[in-house]
Amino acid sequence: MSLALSVALLSPVLAVEPSEKLADPKLEARARAIASELRCLVCQNQSIDDSDAPLAKDLRVIVRERLKDGASDAEVRDYVVARYGDFVLLRPPVKRETLLLWAAPALALIGGVWAIFAATRRNRRAAPALTAEERAQLQALGVEPPPSPSPARAGEGSGRGDAQPS
Repeated sequence: MSLALSVALLSPVLAVEPSEKLADPKLEARARAIASELRCLVCQNQSIDDSDAPLAKDLRVIVRERLKDGASDAEVRDYVVARYGDFVLLRPPVKRETLLLWAAPALALIGGVWAIFAATRRNRRAAPALTAEERAQLQALGVEPPPSPSPARAGEGSGRGDAQPS
């Protein structure tokens, strides 16, 4: 009993109601394919095929009615896009209005690489040499100060204190 209940609760919920389904299996398959490409305008991260929002149901009904009237898949998609815009498509077309949407992942990647490069470059810079006063304070604490880099090599090294005096 508990196994059946857990399977029922964990299985994907299909929002298509039996009353919405078309009698013709081929038309129903086309309707499901189109509905899986259209975004639920309420949920926004689900297709209308997966959403149980009332607007998604209305869109599923529109898709099925248009298919019953003899419209092609492209005509049905075009009809819905004409009413709701490219946002209703889960995979919007690449065009001027959607260019930023498509470019955003690449821009984020480039920005991340630049940030890593800048941070790495900043960390490579040699730390400034200790002043005589700082060296005296370290020696008073019983700590051996690191060797000072020579003036000729001050800008070289990995920034990890591995510069050796000449």
